[in-house]
Amino acid sequence: MPKYSKKAQSKVKKVMHEYKEGKLKMGRSGKKVKSRKQAIAIGLSEARKKGAKVPPPKKRAKKR
Repeated sequence: MPKYSKKAQSKVKKVMHEYKEGKLKMGRSGKKVKSRKQAIAIGLSEARKKGAKVPPPKKRAKKR
């Protein structure tokens, strides 16, 4: 059973292509994305906004 839907997989594929070309930018700051994990996270969040089947993002640990 796939973890993500076909729509989500294709979105991540497109984002990774942009990342490899060096054209992928972050949302508000507009800085160039440097890490592979960050590029995948951007693709999944865009897929979520489009309504694709993607599990919710993992919770971060709180800073104390």
